[in-house]
Amino acid sequence: MLLIIPLVLLLVLKLANISVFAGISWWWIVGLAVFAFLWFEIFERVLGLDKRKDDAHFEKMKQERIKRTLGKK
Repeated sequence: MLLIIPLVLLLVLKLANISVFAGISWWWIVGLAVFAFLWFEIFERVLGLDKRKDDAHFEKMKQERIKRTLGKK
């Protein structure tokens, strides 16, 4: 998400011709978009960040289910 927000902001400022951003090369925007794509499609999977988030979420759900089940007895 930290890559997408600046990308969209930079794109909007470039298209709106806002002062300094009107003169920025399109290569900066394309480069940031390519880097964001590579990060989310390749690097995040290689580093295991996508699975780590899923595992933490499912572990929390499991603990809540255990508490509910044992709390009723």
